[in-house]
Amino acid sequence: MAMRALPLSTARLGRSVRAAGPSSEVGGVVLLLPDGAAESHRKPSPFTYAGQLPFARALARSGRDDGLTVHVLHYRHRGWNAQDADPAADAGWAADEVVRRYGDVPVCLVGHGMGGRAALRAAGHPAVSAVLAMAPWLPGRAGPLAHSAPETAAEPVKQLAGRRVLIVHGTNDTRTDPELSFRLASRAKKANRDICRFEVHSDGHALRQHRAEVVALAADFVQGSLFDRSYARPVEDALAAPPPLGLRMPLAAGFGRSLRH
Repeated sequence: MAMRALPLSTARLGRSVRAAGPSSEVGGVVLLLPDGAAESHRKPSPFTYAGQLPFARALARSGRDDGLTVHVLHYRHRGWNAQDADPAADAGWAADEVVRRYGDVPVCLVGHGMGGRAALRAAGHPAVSAVLAMAPWLPGRAGPLAHSAPETAAEPVKQLAGRRVLIVHGTNDTRTDPELSFRLASRAKKANRDICRFEVHSDGHALRQHRAEVVALAADFVQGSLFDRSYARPVEDALAAPPPLGLRMPLAAGFGRSLRH
């Protein structure tokens, strides 16, 4: 008797995170893409999802007046898995699911580490209008993840055209190489002026040392990108500055205490 194949594991959206606001309408969606491993077909730990919830709640609170909804994506697998690029495929599925659930609303992909690479790679989805990559893991030298990854070709950037893109990287990151995210931003800036990059001096991969400033920067970028609100002056300056200035913008201590002009 033939054995029936087990069903493939599937990605799924976590429960929506939203703060009470003036309207019940969903005005925009953030998809949070967690970090992961270079190679693994195991299911992600539930702690990976739980660790994203405080950030999801902070973003939802900042966008309550515009009906911002945040979902944390549950990947099928922990790993990027070479040419399969599983998290990027899952992010594309998640964007499709957002359209199915909410209709024609703007989407911002926000990823950390491996999730940052997935956000950048999946940016070409028609529903995606903005991308925020924090300490993105990119192919090349440096870091334990990079040393175990077989890819050597440059990461594509064509899919970033027409999107607003922010990259944030700690200068003391020993897990993913800040220089690689600078190089990617430099290549992408040639075809898309709406790209900037902030450096968090003395911070590491988790961006914990200046967490308040990083969260404030992320919230400002999401509101400005999804809802056409004015960006904080440092973000405006970074977007307008020619490279390398706008791609090595320092994140000032206290950012967020007085965001607007």
